[in-house]
Amino acid sequence: MSDPAELYDVAVLGAGAAGLVAATRAAELGARVVLLEKNRKPGVKILMSGGTRCNVTNARGLRRLESIAGPVDPAFDPRLVRGARAIQEAFGPDGGRFLGPALRNLDVDATVAMFQDEGTALKVEAGGKVFPVSNSAVDVLAALTQRLQRSGAETRYLAPARGVTRDGDGFRVELPEAAIHARRIVLAVGGRSYPGCGTTGDGYAIARSFGHTIVDPRPALVPLRVATEWVVTLRGLSVPDGVVSVHDATGATLAKRREAVLFTHAGLSGPAILDVSSASARRDVGDRLELWIDFHPDVSREELDRRLQAEARRGKTAVAAILAADLPRRLAERLLDHCDVPRARSGPDLSRAERLRLVAALKSLTLAITGTLGFEKAEVTSGGVALGEVDPKTLQSRLAPGFFLAGEVLDLDGPIGGYNFQAAWSAGRLAGESAAEWEW
Repeated sequence: MSDPAELYDVAVLGAGAAGLVAATRAAELGARVVLLEKNRKPGVKILMSGGTRCNVTNARGLRRLESIAGPVDPAFDPRLVRGARAIQEAFGPDGGRFLGPALRNLDVDATVAMFQDEGTALKVEAGGKVFPVSNSAVDVLAALTQRLQRSGAETRYLAPARGVTRDGDGFRVELPEAAIHARRIVLAVGGRSYPGCGTTGDGYAIARSFGHTIVDPRPALVPLRVATEWVVTLRGLSVPDGVVSVHDATGATLAKRREAVLFTHAGLSGPAILDVSSASARRDVGDRLELWIDFHPDVSREELDRRLQAEARRGKTAVAAILAADLPRRLAERLLDHCDVPRARSGPDLSRAERLRLVAALKSLTLAITGTLGFEKAEVTSGGVALGEVDPKTLQSRLAPGFFLAGEVLDLDGPIGGYNFQAAWSAGRLAGESAAEWEW
């Protein structure tokens, strides 16, 4: 291997969530580390995540709620705290098993301590989402970069890896103006979500060059487009509590989530929509999929029908006003239009057929899904390097010794709520630690 001055023990590709932690951990263990980033600064996606607040992790994965230094929203039920198992279950059977060793290496309590030790106090919001008390992602990134600087790792910006090849008992990383050599590589360049952050799928070609299979990348945690035109006229309107589900042509449920729904200029968004969007994104073009929305998840169809009948008997109250008691007025009016019920219809004049159509729309408004807003608006990528080709105990490639992978480049994606960042912190630490300690 030539040019010993440019020989590193570990080269980490990508200064995102996983890469920052990986580089820091490898350097803390005494490895000579270089962190290579294509952007002018690290953590671009961290800064814009969570509405620039950065949802660091989820309190359900804590062992002790007392690990949080900041306030805990009284609406969060402490009984939901179940340790790492809660994080694993969020990634499904295969993803959860794969993530297990990384979570044992850095669990949620240790993640919380990692940030709080750097002066970034954290808090728990109602749904278990953990944010910085300051509500600023800048503080999250500052905690990571402070630790990175203390570790002694070298950082290079505007340094995208053009390719990685074997070079003797190590690797050669091609950079725009030169090349560096490293005994081990940690690939942490992300997937394809938010390409404006620099995550344009560069890692897939590098992984393929070492024989890895790439599961077709699809946008996940992404707003949905629907065929019903009136939906976009409600842009800016939100429903704080609804159940949404995605169904295939047979009616089978592919995904289901209870959370807030947001109407946008392009379709539907909000936590509930984002969580079920992956089921839509993974389907082939041409598959007929439907989105069902239940606006009254705690009320049965029969009870809702009884309530409408009771309200109708009380006087000349407009049906729109009856619906608007529980829903935004604009949505109530659009549902009336959708069900071919005149907006001026009063309760007593509502026919049985009209009433049943309204009940059906309130409990399962059915909208044909026409697509997603794509990677440009996707929070994460579904797909990536096949998990079976990576050793979960070390995150080393099973095909290329000395080659480690972490973060969104892997075929590993979870729901909204801090789960994906937790996977990145945990996998980054395990990959960095394994790379620092591994020898040929």
